[in-house]
Amino acid sequence: MQCEMCGKENEFLLLADVEGVELNLCKECSKYGTIKKRVRPQPRPVRTPVKMPERKERIQTITSDYSSKIKHAREKKGMKQVEVAKMIAERESVIASLESGKMEPSIKLARILEKALSITLVEELEVEERFSSEKDRDSKNVTIGDVINIKKR
Repeated sequence: MQCEMCGKENEFLLLADVEGVELNLCKECSKYGTIKKRVRPQPRPVRTPVKMPERKERIQTITSDYSSKIKHAREKKGMKQVEVAKMIAERESVIASLESGKMEPSIKLARILEKALSITLVEELEVEERFSSEKDRDSKNVTIGDVINIKKR
């Protein structure tokens, strides 16, 4: 057991009243208070690993054919890039970059384009949690590369 004043590990502690507060203290620290009784050591509880329930996380991602969807929807409505840009308060160069595939829209911009052009650009995917329990997490050799996506040049 651990002394609540100095933090030393000690097999036998004393329950003492220190300025109106009852504390489990070692013999050295008990001189700062009034001893009430001896505290018997209690066995430490055995910690068993808790199996974490498998969770599915929903993530939003942009469809892979976003550029052709944007271009076809704009042409179907008979609009020019500049008109779409004004409608959603963006620059014409952004619309051109999106249609050519040079730039991927953010989720926010994709949602705006979805409403303006009546198309679907955002998909929701369910991803299962990688580790099912604390024990599994500790038994795997997890590297920083497992945690982040490494962008190759």
